[in-house]
Amino acid sequence: MRAPPAVQSASSPWCEQITFNAAAFAPQALPPSLKLRRTAVALAEAGRRASPKLGNRAERRRETAEVAEKKCARMSQRALRALSSNVAVFHGLSTASAQSNTPLDTSRPPFAEWLADVRAEALSRGIHPDVVDQALNQLSEPLPVVIERDRAQAESVLSLEQYLRRRLTPKMTTRGREMFARHQTMLEEVGSRYGVSPRIIVSVWGLESNFGGFSGVRPTIAALATLAWDQRRAEFFRRELFDALEILNRGDIELSRMRGSWAGAMGQPQFMPSSYLKFAEDFDGDGRRDIWSSPPDVFASIANFLKGHGWTAGERWGREVKVSEDAARRIAAEVAKRQGTCGAARDMTVALPMKRWQQLGVRLPTGAPLPASHEDAGEAARVNDTAALVSGATRHFLVNGNYDALLNYNCAHSYAISVGLLADRIEGAPGARTETPKRRTARRARRE
Repeated sequence: MRAPPAVQSASSPWCEQITFNAAAFAPQALPPSLKLRRTAVALAEAGRRASPKLGNRAERRRETAEVAEKKCARMSQRALRALSSNVAVFHGLSTASAQSNTPLDTSRPPFAEWLADVRAEALSRGIHPDVVDQALNQLSEPLPVVIERDRAQAESVLSLEQYLRRRLTPKMTTRGREMFARHQTMLEEVGSRYGVSPRIIVSVWGLESNFGGFSGVRPTIAALATLAWDQRRAEFFRRELFDALEILNRGDIELSRMRGSWAGAMGQPQFMPSSYLKFAEDFDGDGRRDIWSSPPDVFASIANFLKGHGWTAGERWGREVKVSEDAARRIAAEVAKRQGTCGAARDMTVALPMKRWQQLGVRLPTGAPLPASHEDAGEAARVNDTAALVSGATRHFLVNGNYDALLNYNCAHSYAISVGLLADRIEGAPGARTETPKRRTARRARRE
């Protein structure tokens, strides 16, 4: 998830920490809402106490925004202007930014009135009254932080190459290998049951929740209710809200533990409630589909999702290839783009036979010819007869049918290719590049 524009250049966690310390010591710079002010100050103070880099020095000097700017040379003037313009940001908390300070949609009913309608529909759907009361009685108003996260967009989108450098660090690869080794028996059992590569399963797990380390803290019902009321994507989130209530109705998770991202994605696989109802699995046999804390359920749910979206056992996801400038020009002139339901699915070519790609000048990264068969590839996984080309600015990938299952999980080439490359690195596949990012990019990304 991308950070709000106000913190795009304040990339390191340390820089963000100083910003929040400055906010804590100048609460008048915070938004006028008392509730949000208290929340932001409390978070800032907690973060300040927990920061080993600031320590006693921060206590003595009580950093101000001006000092923060000097101490963090990479922090842009935009971040400081945002702070002085009543923007409080703490790992995704942003309020009343200039870009999103648009008039409220007057077509929205009062939240209490809207919630009463939701309650009536939930009861008509057969949700138990006690579940409805417990879930909805706690909601007195929409969550401003959720609306702001929905509005906030990064000023620029990372290129494929930048994203891969940021996410696929040596540390990520090492951690992936460690977690694969720790859960190998279970992963292989799940992989055999569902016909999905165990390394792909653990790679999805790693990218979605840092191998179970963080899966979100937002209360799912409150987040979905806010987004359903907000009107921008009301129909979609209203359906997800009722699906979340159905999950509670079935007893798979307690309300207090139903937490996830600001957009309602839940648990270690980051399933939306509708995906949970379709694909979540009770692999450990305890009677609950626990994607929050049960590794067997998490792994089986990821595998079941991919299988349900067309994953074919024994088939590769794709491979990196070399495309010369001449080959790129030929491909642009002769190969059509694919049709698709999301942007990434349209930002790739149609599938062509491997022999045709060879004719167009595509080669393996070493410059060797493309494999045309299982025997030519020398791999356990069979090589598909056809593949589509996905290109960044400098890196190119021929992707097979299983790649579409990854796009269904998250329709972004940066995500799907990261999953595939991480799986290759965990396996130690030939040609799987490991890059050491610059220090500033290695420390930048933090999920909410």
